[in-house]
Amino acid sequence: MKSSRATSSDFRLLSRRAALATLALLAAPLRAQPAPPPPPKLPVVASFSILGDLVRIVGGDRIEVATIVGPNGDAHVYQPSPQDGRRLAAAKLVFVNGLGFEGWIDRLVAASRTKARIVAASRAVTPRKDGEGVDPHAWQDVANVKIYIANIRDALVDADPDGASHYKANAAEYLHALGGLDAEIVAAIDAIPHARRRVVSTHDAFGYFAARYGVEFIAPQGVSTDAEASARDLARIVDAVKAHKVAAVFLENIVDPRFAQRIAAETGAKVGGTLYSDALSPPEGPAPSYLRLMRFNVKQLTAALAP
Repeated sequence: MKSSRATSSDFRLLSRRAALATLALLAAPLRAQPAPPPPPKLPVVASFSILGDLVRIVGGDRIEVATIVGPNGDAHVYQPSPQDGRRLAAAKLVFVNGLGFEGWIDRLVAASRTKARIVAASRAVTPRKDGEGVDPHAWQDVANVKIYIANIRDALVDADPDGASHYKANAAEYLHALGGLDAEIVAAIDAIPHARRRVVSTHDAFGYFAARYGVEFIAPQGVSTDAEASARDLARIVDAVKAHKVAAVFLENIVDPRFAQRIAAETGAKVGGTLYSDALSPPEGPAPSYLRLMRFNVKQLTAALAP
């Protein structure tokens, strides 16, 4: 009997302890579950700095972007390195401008043996023709960059469907910003008298800008910088500057400035400053993004061409 009473007492004590433990568990705050690890970033490559900026804007923190031709680099004459081949081999997407801009890209793709999808950001752009063929500098018209953004968005969505809402939201926000930029440029150029909208630049990178916004550019080089202007080319430009009373001569961040300086010296036209054509500036410079590049160029033009 004594053993039985001890067993019953023990049972009641254990029951009370179990009840108290249950109440304590119910009263305790729920522990936060650890957040799942972020998905690995999508590895992508962009052929040159302006395009790299656009890809980063749309991709945001879901992608890792490697840019082949960096700030102040000249993609026309770039010589790919073994590191570039390794970057392509590791990529899921490779974004290029297209329109013949990267003359070296097909060789690099073949050498890298990449399985990445090659995406031409300029697909569906209406190309501008000139005496040398197709002008590849389509980003100088903001309307074309809207097409670039749509192509970048669609390629990222296809490669990473889980991030579709992220890419679409980023693209929509940037398309709105591009609409504002285009309106700014139109208003700024409209304020310049038509007779003063003539400038000399060091290579023909601004044909799309000229067609969209109404500024005439005269250049001693063609659409590519892979060949130097001849003495005959320079003489032709000097004659044109004098005949058309060009207001200013502009240097470019990727081209030997001696062309513009010589033209200015022989014609009396003032050097209007530096324009960013085919590449961004370094981060500490005045044009580290596409939006800032376009605003900087317009500021330079309006300052030099204002009456």
